[in-house]
Amino acid sequence: MSFSVKMATGALLGALMFHAAAASAGPARRPVVVELFTSQGCSSCPPADALLARLARRPDVLAMSLPVTYWDMLGWKDTLASEANTRRQKAYAAAMGHGAVYTPQIIVDGVSDVVGSREAAVQAAIEARAHDGGDDDVPVTLRETPHELQIAVGAAADRGARPAATVWMFHLRGTATVAIGGGENDGRTMTYRNIVGDLKAVGQWKGEALSIDLPRGELEGLPHDGVAVVVQRGGYGHVVGSALLNHPDFYAEQ
Repeated sequence: MSFSVKMATGALLGALMFHAAAASAGPARRPVVVELFTSQGCSSCPPADALLARLARRPDVLAMSLPVTYWDMLGWKDTLASEANTRRQKAYAAAMGHGAVYTPQIIVDGVSDVVGSREAAVQAAIEARAHDGGDDDVPVTLRETPHELQIAVGAAADRGARPAATVWMFHLRGTATVAIGGGENDGRTMTYRNIVGDLKAVGQWKGEALSIDLPRGELEGLPHDGVAVVVQRGGYGHVVGSALLNHPDFYAEQ
């Protein structure tokens, strides 16, 4: 993988288009990141999948579905799952001191672990993060050109702290409908939203303004119609920045 990382100038930061959704009232704030670890082979997952689909419509939430692979042994291979998603969930478990992984699991902003089908608990975790004040949040802006994806991360408000964080890029499919032919959900047809088809670390943020230019080739290979970027302390900790760039037909049925 080849990409360039450079310190962003004020002019570049000002020129980049801001694509992160924000709440309609009050100061603009980045969307709260909600990650659902799910599987087509998990009978308790459909209510969580439906909740994720509703959350994906909210401008103040960056909701992503990460199908995992370990339910495949029950007779149905998840058609959307990836080992990268499974590794991410296991990394969260290690970071949070959990002994095992499960589905449906929702991680909110890298800090809250909630059973994905418990809507009240999920909503409460989102609201808690939305009202934390965001004093350590940093702006993330995305801009797509004919040749590259430009990612800009702002500077930390407290220049002395400069906490290190990983810059993650996620390839997203806005929607996919699957007829499940085996396992615990045999015979069901499910529609999934904001499906993570690929994810990778594309840089390290250390408190200074940062820009990362990814050639268009980095966005090819997997079906996707959106890109999300998340800036996360320690790789699997507290989220401090997030943004979503999608195409106009992101939620069109496929």
